[in-house]
Amino acid sequence: MASSPLRSAAIAALAGLALLAGCAKAPQAFHAPPPEVGVVRVHTESVSLTRDVVGRLSPIRTADVRARVAGILLKRLYREGSEVKESQPLFQIDPAPLKAALDAALAALAQAEANAKNAHVTADRDRALLPSGLIARSDLDNSVASERSTAASVQQAQANVEAARINLGYATVRAPISGRSGQQAVTEGALVGQGEATLLTTIEQIDRLYVNFDRPADEILRLREAERTGEVTLADHDKANLQVILPDGRPYPEIGTVDFADVTVDPTNGALAFRGVIPNPDRLLYPGMFVNIRLLLGRQNHAFLVSQQAVRRDSTGAYVQVVGNDGKVALKRVQAEAMLGTDWIVTEGLSDGDEVIVSGVDKVKPGMLARAVPYAAETATIAGAAAPQE
Repeated sequence: MASSPLRSAAIAALAGLALLAGCAKAPQAFHAPPPEVGVVRVHTESVSLTRDVVGRLSPIRTADVRARVAGILLKRLYREGSEVKESQPLFQIDPAPLKAALDAALAALAQAEANAKNAHVTADRDRALLPSGLIARSDLDNSVASERSTAASVQQAQANVEAARINLGYATVRAPISGRSGQQAVTEGALVGQGEATLLTTIEQIDRLYVNFDRPADEILRLREAERTGEVTLADHDKANLQVILPDGRPYPEIGTVDFADVTVDPTNGALAFRGVIPNPDRLLYPGMFVNIRLLLGRQNHAFLVSQQAVRRDSTGAYVQVVGNDGKVALKRVQAEAMLGTDWIVTEGLSDGDEVIVSGVDKVKPGMLARAVPYAAETATIAGAAAPQE
């Protein structure tokens, strides 16, 4: 019975604790703040309309150097692969037979001139004697005919001399154009020009180069339609600029111009052929190279420049995420086919004033709340560089 007061005290203590526990407030649930994302407010603007294509370089002019007379090739007068000037001597063919032919033609001309002079003197004498009746009319006719035929023989001999002199000049083979000389095709001592004009070497003019490329016909039609509706302003094909992009990604310093556009679609690939001309003063580019080309076709009148970081792609196409006025993230499908520097040129899918998420894209999904802050590329770069390495 003595333990009864102790039991009552313990029960009372437990009841007090329970009462205190019941009076305590229940803990409130914790709500995380919305993620922070860097946004850029985009506006429509006029931007350069560009296309990146692949083209092949070819020389502006190519000339075959051939032997135009028959003879033995004596020597080469140029260094293979060097720059040569128009009319510069390149090869020497043995001139001795050609010189002998010229001498023979000159001798024949002298003989023809002597015969013509004799015939002229005889005809003049007969014309003077005819009134006196000392010669017959038929004799005068014969002397006049001889005068005419010998004069014609002189003209023929003169033509033969000129032909022989031209052939002698062909013994020195000269460059038909200025440019980069090629490899010697025939060695010294070979008989050239016998029956055909033997190829000796080639010359390529490469101070300027052609760049040949194709563009799909349906793309040209879309651009023409966009020009009609005022979405783009296209440059004339002979005023459109092009720039070669070197293999290391650097732009080639010289700017070229499109100078030819075909009007017939190639049925094998459904494309139109284009050609540009690009200066090559330092001979950095070589014929036959495949190069990347950036075409400047005109202006895109209503477009948005969106950072490359903001544009994502999936099986459906390109899209960006934006933060709306209600603070919620929304996904927008966009049309982004070309780039200007590090930005995509978006022509469809955005509205003026949209806040496009550039940083923190992976933190949010459509429908989520997000806290939008202005994106600063420099700040993000410095912060990333200063971040400690793990």
